[in-house]
Parts: sequence; C-alpha cells; structure tokens
Amino acid sequence: MNQSALIRPDWTPATIALMVLGFVVFWPLGLAMLAYIIFGDRLRGFKRDANDRADRMFAGCRRAKSRYNTHFTTGNVAFDDWRKTEIDRIEEERRKLDEMREEFDNYVRELRRAKDQEEFDRFMRERQNRSSGQNPVVDL
Repeated sequence: MNQSALIRPDWTPATIALMVLGFVVFWPLGLAMLAYIIFGDRLRGFKRDANDRADRMFAGCRRAKSRYNTHFTTGNVAFDDWRKTEIDRIEEERRKLDEMREEFDNYVRELRRAKDQEEFDRFMRERQNRSSGQNPVVDL
C-alpha cells in the first residue's frame, strides 16, 4: 500500500507548521497535532484492536440475549416449536458467519505479513546491490 499523504504522522514540514499554527491559534490544537505526530502511526492498530475487543464483547451479549429470548412462550406449542427451530437456525448461521469472518481476518493478516516480507526482501536486495556498487534494481 503506497499511499502518500501530505499530513502523515511524521516530522514533516507540513506537520510541524500545523503544530506551530495550532499552538499559536489555540494551544490544545497544537498539543493534539503533537500527539498525532508522535503517536499517529499507532492509531490504526489501536483502532483495530479496540474494534476487535468491542466485537467480541458484544458478540457475547448477543448470544446471551438470544438465549434469554427463547424462554418466553406464547402458549401455542406449535408456534413456540417453530420459533425455537428458527432461532436455532439463525444462531447456527451467525456462528458460521463469525467463523468465516475469523478465517477472513486470518487470511488478510497473512496477506499483510507476506506483503511486508516481500517489501523487506526487496529493500534488502536493493541495499545489498548498493553496497556492492551495482545500480539498484527498481521493481514496479
């Protein structure tokens, strides 16, 4: 992912200028920009971890809620049996979807790892070529 942004969490002239301007205009803005420069590269991972934790927590609440709702009866045995069967079927579908999501998350994680490994290997090859006096090879 080769994305280049003017304002990225790094010590660039643009971010330094925005930080100084933020301190001049209103000091909390400058402080927020300083925090972004220092900790901005960690925000994506923090957000992903927070979302995963919240999903796991609320998944437990959904399961508990659905089990709780199955105890109510209407007095009609046929309807209650049908309702229980449908709820069980939906719970099975939800479980399958949760498993598929977990598999996909693992797949994406492995793709990212492989891409990172490829980029690192390319860097090492270029570095080795530069140190041996050869022209660096540019892979596009």
